[in-house]
Amino acid sequence: MSAASYTAPSSGGFESPESLSRADTHEEVTPGDIAVGVTIGRTSEYFDFFVFGIACVLVFPALLFPSLSRIDGTLASFAIFSLAFIARPFGTAISMAIQRRWGRGTKLTIALFLLGSCTVGMAFLPGYERLGFWAIVLFATLRIGQGLALGGTWDGLPSLLAISAPRQRRGWFSMVGQLGAPVGFFLAAGLFAFVYAQTTPEEFLAWGWRFPFFVAFAINVVALFARLRLVVGQLYSHLLTENVLEPVKVSEVVRSEGRNVAIGAFAALASFALFHLVTIFPLSYIELYSEQPVVDVLRVQMLGAVLAGIAMVGSGWLADRFGRRNTLGTMAALICVFSFVGPGLLGSGQAGNNAFLLIGFVLLGLSYGQSSGTVTANFTPHYRYTGAALSTDMAWLVGAAFAPLVALAVSARFGLFGLGIYLLSGGICTLAALAINRAIEARDSESTP
Repeated sequence: MSAASYTAPSSGGFESPESLSRADTHEEVTPGDIAVGVTIGRTSEYFDFFVFGIACVLVFPALLFPSLSRIDGTLASFAIFSLAFIARPFGTAISMAIQRRWGRGTKLTIALFLLGSCTVGMAFLPGYERLGFWAIVLFATLRIGQGLALGGTWDGLPSLLAISAPRQRRGWFSMVGQLGAPVGFFLAAGLFAFVYAQTTPEEFLAWGWRFPFFVAFAINVVALFARLRLVVGQLYSHLLTENVLEPVKVSEVVRSEGRNVAIGAFAALASFALFHLVTIFPLSYIELYSEQPVVDVLRVQMLGAVLAGIAMVGSGWLADRFGRRNTLGTMAALICVFSFVGPGLLGSGQAGNNAFLLIGFVLLGLSYGQSSGTVTANFTPHYRYTGAALSTDMAWLVGAAFAPLVALAVSARFGLFGLGIYLLSGGICTLAALAINRAIEARDSESTP
């Protein structure tokens, strides 16, 4: 590790991308430091969302919709699940305004406090039997609060990581930041599996399900202090400012670089579509249409999360060797292939269910590991901070928000063939977006004197 001191770059880049040190303390700031901060933050966010997603299958149909059939109650729960992704772009717009007025630390504190409060607030709410329709309203309101909060958790660290990482290792460092997804899911699934196995069905619905929501609040507190230590530090703030990673109005980004927002969202669509189709959706489908015990499914998914983490590491090596966009495009093509094979596995018995989950998680790791910021270099420096956040918001909204709802509804009505069509469309959209992005780059390079 180099001991060279940090010198503010005049061109918006880093003079020494491999090692930066604090001028007044000798404490070094490296891409690895930034990656750890990104991973900690993302783990807490994913944990919160997976806790809610698993509860949509195991808890909310009976807690909030006892008068509906099991499948209709699950579909209604998935509708509430999607509200956070609809609210997320609005949260980004609000949080950018807060940051411009009061600073990054204030914005992040408000966002994580709101996220944790909404999550733990759900743990205290009674169900439909006590509150009636107001129970649904309150859960939906808190879910919207989670989405607004998640829009405010954007701290610029992924963009800073992409800039500061050595060019030949950008795939690796981009992958490190994505590891929060499998870690967050592993923790959420593990907690639910433990509580579900240790309680009776009555105890689980009465109080057992609430325990993971309390844990989510504790994790948020830890993540808040870990991230604040990074983003409000004098040197990090200086680095973010020097690299023009500062917020601008969302309307300004959409007006000036809306095309790049759309390309960034659709370039990651295959990964984001697959995201909930191997985590939340199969748990609901197997629970409804299979005799496989819930705890067994969760344990297989935990194994899948481990495989996804290993696959993410592999995606970093592949991206640095063959290029990030080439890797993402190849994985999108493999997801298209899986869209023909996967539906035949799911619903074909326990062995087929497990194969669908494990193969799906491996593909998720390989693709999602490089889905973040692959085309955000398209943004001009002035818009990169807000543009990257907005592209991610739109990828979640278009690709993942309604995935469990649509997949379960279509599968219940038309069979798992509909699941394959959904996955195939995501893969095609990613390949098309990457092709358009490549064509635009080629045109721009030809027009440059």
